[in-house]
Amino acid sequence: MSEITTDKKDIKSLINSDAMREQFARALPKHLHVDRFTRIAITATSRTPRLLECTPASMMKCLLDLSAMGLEPDNRRAYLIPYGKEATLIVSYMGLIELIRRSGDVISIRAETVCENDEFTWENGQVDHKIDWRNSRGAMQAVYAEAVMKSGERQTAVMTKSEVEAIRDKSKASGSTPWTQHFDEMAKKTAVRRLSKMMPLCSEIMDQVTKDDEYAGMRNVTPPTPQIALPKFEPEAESVEVLTDEDAWGTEESK
Repeated sequence: MSEITTDKKDIKSLINSDAMREQFARALPKHLHVDRFTRIAITATSRTPRLLECTPASMMKCLLDLSAMGLEPDNRRAYLIPYGKEATLIVSYMGLIELIRRSGDVISIRAETVCENDEFTWENGQVDHKIDWRNSRGAMQAVYAEAVMKSGERQTAVMTKSEVEAIRDKSKASGSTPWTQHFDEMAKKTAVRRLSKMMPLCSEIMDQVTKDDEYAGMRNVTPPTPQIALPKFEPEAESVEVLTDEDAWGTEESK
């Protein structure tokens, strides 16, 4: 493996190097362009400076896995989280839903939280959920994900809050954003992940779900330090362009 320091300039230059851009381009699907992908990746390091202290190998593994999934680290579909000196990839529930929809086997899929003042029943696999939007919904009690397949079959996964918390506690990123700042969104993702394992999805999509499991530590296994042969490069003297919020995803990030 090439010897590369963790200097901030080196990480950003590595992401934007010709060698890494070529690898990203080979993995990215046709609907994503390598210029946009690299610029959003660099923006992610500006938003979370601790990523610049992570090992280059772990950063590049996360980005290569993301490019293979056809997702961007835009803090909507996917997050890059520093875990010690290792960068960790967390796909959001919206990212996971996007992957499942690409399978072509699903007509619709959604995930919702259930709160104490909602009307909710789950009987024989059928969900009936009513929300009074005029009043406070109260504390979250459960979460569910529901999908309608092309065959007309409906699949549903329901989890209590305590079940979600047990999954969170096994995650190696349990003490990091987004679990701490976006618990409801991560709960939805947990339900979508469980639902995905109940559906007859293609092997490619299931491989991506499995890869996300490994990052999240859902199997309670800490993955070894990734072994990636990083390309040699000369850090560029000029500054690297960073996207604004509007350029990257068009909406203001929640703080």
